[in-house]
Amino acid sequence: MDKFRVDFNEMVEPDLVLFSVTDTKINDHGMPVTVGAGMEVYLFMPDSNDLGEPEDLVATGRIEINSIPGWGSDVKWCCRIDSKGISHLSDGDQIE
Repeated sequence: MDKFRVDFNEMVEPDLVLFSVTDTKINDHGMPVTVGAGMEVYLFMPDSNDLGEPEDLVATGRIEINSIPGWGSDVKWCCRIDSKGISHLSDGDQIE
């Protein structure tokens, strides 16, 4: 499963985050990956824990075409986050 950085502040629904303006997104290894509907992905965003130590927020989900009107409508692809939701990496619910 490819791993991508996203901004969880760009949620357009409680379980839907903006993902990519184009059909290609750079993964965590700096490689371009072609994006398509139904693709399973691992998402992360740098954050810090309650002690102020660096710790990523993470989630998994599936890519879907963006059909949301409004401020994020210029983004082509979104990611529907699965039922595990978004958590800190140390919470242990996500697979890296």
